[in-house]
This record gives sequence, C-alpha cells and structure tokens, in this order.
Amino acid sequence: MTKLTRADLEALPSYVPGRNPADLARELGLPEAIKLASNEVPYGPLPGVVEAIAEAASGVHRYPDMGVVALREALAERYEVAAERIATGCGSVALCEHLARATCLPGDEILYSWRSFEAYPIVAATTGATSVRVPNNAGHGHDLPAMAAAVTDRTRMVLVCNPNNPTGTSIRRADLDRFLDAVPDDVLVVLDEAYREFVTDPDVPDGLQVYGDRPNVAILRTLSKAWGLAGLRVGFLVAQPEVAAAVRKVVTPFSTSAVAQAAALAALRQQDEVLRRCALVVAERDRLGEAVRKLGVDVPDSQANFIWLPLGDRSTEFGAACESRGVIVRPFPGDGVRVTVGTPAENDAFLVAAEAAL
Repeated sequence: MTKLTRADLEALPSYVPGRNPADLARELGLPEAIKLASNEVPYGPLPGVVEAIAEAASGVHRYPDMGVVALREALAERYEVAAERIATGCGSVALCEHLARATCLPGDEILYSWRSFEAYPIVAATTGATSVRVPNNAGHGHDLPAMAAAVTDRTRMVLVCNPNNPTGTSIRRADLDRFLDAVPDDVLVVLDEAYREFVTDPDVPDGLQVYGDRPNVAILRTLSKAWGLAGLRVGFLVAQPEVAAAVRKVVTPFSTSAVAQAAALAALRQQDEVLRRCALVVAERDRLGEAVRKLGVDVPDSQANFIWLPLGDRSTEFGAACESRGVIVRPFPGDGVRVTVGTPAENDAFLVAAEAAL
C-alpha cells in the first residue's frame, strides 16, 4: 500500500498527556487518585469564570470573534502593550507552532535546549524545520553559551523556556542579556514564559518588561496555568507588530472559541486572587522541593509550579511506584520526573509515595 503520511513522523515521539486519575483509582480500587503530572493549578476556576462560561454557552451556535478584539484589548491594558502586538491562540503551544510557520521553511533550523518542553520537537518536525537540540547544563538548565554557538545561517527561531519545563530551572537577566546580544538580529528568539507568574527570584527577568521592545524577540504567555484555564486553552504572544500580524495570518481561523474568550476576560479581572493562589503554590513548591532533597534527590531550585527529580534511569520505575500508591507524576524516561505542586494534602500523599519509592 502506498504510504499516505510522512515517514519521518514515525520517529517523532508523541506528546504525553497526564493520565486520567479516575482510571487509576478504578484500577487500584481506591476512592480517588491524585494527579500531579500536568502542571495544573489545583484551586478550581477563578471567581466569575464559570458564570462567564455559562453565559457564553448560549451563543455557541455562532462563530466567535475571529479577531479576538476584546481579549486582545484587555491583554494590552493588563500588560501595557499595544493590541497590534498581540496574537492569541489555542494555548501558548499553538502560538509556538504558528511562529514556526511564520518564520521557517523546510530545512530551516529551530534551536532549543534539551531537555525542555516536549512539544518543541513536534513543532519543528511538523513545520518541516530541523531541530537543533543543545544539551542542558549540569544544573539542568539552558546552556546559553552553547546555544549561542549553535546558531547558524540556517537558524530561524530559538526557543528559550524560562522557567524551563520540565526542570523548573530559570535564566537570570545577566545571562539572558549576553545571549540575546549574541544572537543575530534576523533570528527570532521566543521567550516561552508559560510559568512566569510563579517566579519569585528577582534576578529572573520578566521578558515583557525587559525584552519586549527588542525587534527579534517574541514572548509567549498562557492563561492555562496561573489563570486556571487549562481546559479552555487560551494563550497569547507579544511581539513586534509585523511579527504578530504574520502570526495572526497563519492562526487557525476561530481557534480561540467564544467560551474561551469570555472565560479569559473574566479571569483577567481576578489578578489579586491569582496572586494569592500563586503564593500558595510557591510556598508548597519550596516545601516540596526541600522535603524531596531530604530523601536524597538533588532537586534543582524551581521557579515554576512543579519540581524536577533528576532520577535518570530510575525515572520510569519511580513513576510506576508512585502510581501504585495512587499518585500520578510525569516520568521522562532516562532523565527525570516532574511533579506538579498540588494542595498540601496532595503533596503530603506524594511525599509518602516518594519515600516508599526511593
């Protein structure tokens, strides 16, 4: 039979979603299982969001505003940038795909640290671009000097995940300044800041405030994490007007649904509550990291809403051991295990499972 799909995709790993906790609970005969695998915030929708969703649901027989005008204007006001510099999409990962479409042709290169966000290789491959992976440094973060040295005349886009997913490590301003100064002006540097709201280190720069005016920098943000809209998929980017306009041209039409737009507008009115919830997450993140270090694991400092256990070849076994005790974590075979920060009770359950597993 004639091959109907691209042969090169056979070697491409699939994106791995977090396992359904209800399925695990049934398997184990438990009343419930705990999911700490998907970097969700555990405190439910923000006030007003459910009501906005219900109101918007009455109009789902109509197409949404394709220009996402009201949401882009609200984001522009919230982040103090011009609306023409904003593009929205189905989560920040979709906007990463759209940036790749807008910048790369087959054979061009997309450069990123590895291990980093597992969607990056998929984004590069589906665009027809070549992945250039630069190994993480000994501290499980971006090796920026090596990344700068890996830029060639075929490099069209560089992805910098700060804080990094899945390791939680972060890049400080002086290092990022040097890196951006070293990258040629005709290479787009994408600062993926999906976890920016959880950053507490004052030396880790806010990309929008510090680098937003650089012509070759685009910043990705999401409302899936701190803003609690993971189930509705709303992300946005801020870039120079011509870059944002190019992305809006290639975005799948109507990809930000009417319900998602309404929920995002409602969520953006709850900044104080978001800050309160982020503070809860940060406190538990620090407690969780310190507790796991006491179990003998060299957990790097995290600036995200998860921690990283660099367990290497023990990662899959550790993940399975936690699941056998009703706690779902996210192993990356051969590298480590990512554990999302949950509620205090959920984190305590993980620590019990981790102690037994280790």
